[in-house]
Amino acid sequence: MFTGIISEIGEVKKIFRDGENTAFTIVAPRTSKKLKIGDSVAINGACHTVVRKIKNNFVVESMPETLRRTNFGDFEIGSKVNLERPVGVSGSFDGHFVSGHIDGVATILDIQKDKNSKIFTLAIPPKLSRLVVEKGSLALDGISLTVISIRKNKIAVGIIPHTLKMTNFGTRKIGAKINVEADLLAKHVAKLISQK
Repeated sequence: MFTGIISEIGEVKKIFRDGENTAFTIVAPRTSKKLKIGDSVAINGACHTVVRKIKNNFVVESMPETLRRTNFGDFEIGSKVNLERPVGVSGSFDGHFVSGHIDGVATILDIQKDKNSKIFTLAIPPKLSRLVVEKGSLALDGISLTVISIRKNKIAVGIIPHTLKMTNFGTRKIGAKINVEADLLAKHVAKLISQK
């Protein structure tokens, strides 16, 4: 379980593809120091298992389902990624419940400055719009954010300077693909209602 509070921005160092297998080597000195083989780590919000460690780097493998549902297919050497280790039982829970299971990919439509912050407008997959509410929680590239507004499948979120500096959103441009994880409670409620 994660909280959506990013601990470090990592960088994609290597991408290995051999038809069926895809592996990513991530450079992340602070995160790597605390990881061991078999540990979980969220990369842009998608939970992965560490399969290898090399000094300040760690390696994860992505299954086809992950590549279909996330922005991992857009990764290039040098891509900046948000990293978070799972919250411990005695850890601080500062964001919201984030499972690390991506529901779809959004596209940034607009970025506007709002005094000290930036407002990002994104198009989310239509099937996810019923799981998003104004002032509700949403994880975008693994970041716990509050929805400012929603109109059909367009949402707006505000990001403060600290978050822009500590996450990859500081470098995101219009057209960028962003991983979306809807609120866990909303998903369960939607399923229960649909079964009536």
